[in-house]
Amino acid sequence: MRMSLKSLLAATATCALAWATPVAAQNAPTEAPAAVTALDPVKAAPAVTDVDPALWVIKDEDTTIYLFGSIHVLKPGLGWFDDGVKTAFDSSDQLVLELVDLPAAETQALFGKLAMDQQGKTLRSKMNDADRAVYDAAMGNLGIPAPSLDPFEPWAAGIAMSLMAMQKAGFDPNSGVEKQLTAAAKVSNKPIAGLETAEFQLGIFDTLPEADQIAFLVETAKMIDDTNSMMDKMVNMWGSADTESLAQLMNEGMTSRTLYDALLTNRNANWAKWISAQMKKPGVTFMAVGAGHLAGSTSVQALLPAYGLTATRVAY
Repeated sequence: MRMSLKSLLAATATCALAWATPVAAQNAPTEAPAAVTALDPVKAAPAVTDVDPALWVIKDEDTTIYLFGSIHVLKPGLGWFDDGVKTAFDSSDQLVLELVDLPAAETQALFGKLAMDQQGKTLRSKMNDADRAVYDAAMGNLGIPAPSLDPFEPWAAGIAMSLMAMQKAGFDPNSGVEKQLTAAAKVSNKPIAGLETAEFQLGIFDTLPEADQIAFLVETAKMIDDTNSMMDKMVNMWGSADTESLAQLMNEGMTSRTLYDALLTNRNANWAKWISAQMKKPGVTFMAVGAGHLAGSTSVQALLPAYGLTATRVAY
């Protein structure tokens, strides 16, 4: 199984593993961030780059669900939380995310349980000489001692490397969509619900065979220097609502059908079913999931007609 960095970035940035931001970022600010108040002339923040990601709506006589694609980590200075997105959010009764933030202690405990090798075998001892050389070089490029991730399972080391590379390139977990939406929901006292648990999301990777995990890690290490350019490309597609190009980019990277189905197809089906059930309850919901789930032939929107529902793009 060959998995490129695109598949990893799709997982960590647009489709899954919202838990994977560093534990320090779990303590999101409780006041509205600058992007939330950017339209207030009294509290106006410095000028930001305006982007307009895609937004969909599903509605009937008494129920409305807004469907918004997120990027879990972004560079500061993108003005996406305004116009139609802000209007939809403000009109909603609740915020629904892939995953609700856990307290840092719970995150650390769960990470220790699933992401750390329980047999005491070091990460680097699981690799052959060639793979270890690739890994060591990538860690050197990140400025991190090679043994630093030795306690990790290979899949967890791959995700950690990717996140460290994103942060080195200027991407900030606290600038991610979920962090800003969560902060705004707390300010306006909106209930926040999660579609999944952190243990479920971690388990997607933790159940991969070790050989596949190592392949995942090594492919990530080979392309770690391309993280900035690839993430910028992905964010540009998201910000310009180019969902077709985003779907193509993800399809290129997801060369493992098993992983593709685990990360995208199966979860999209679960969420389409959730939307169908939610449509039977009056009210307005703002639902934000990784943008990769809202692109391509197996997207959440593409699965809704089976339930007699249609998602319509919101023009703004």
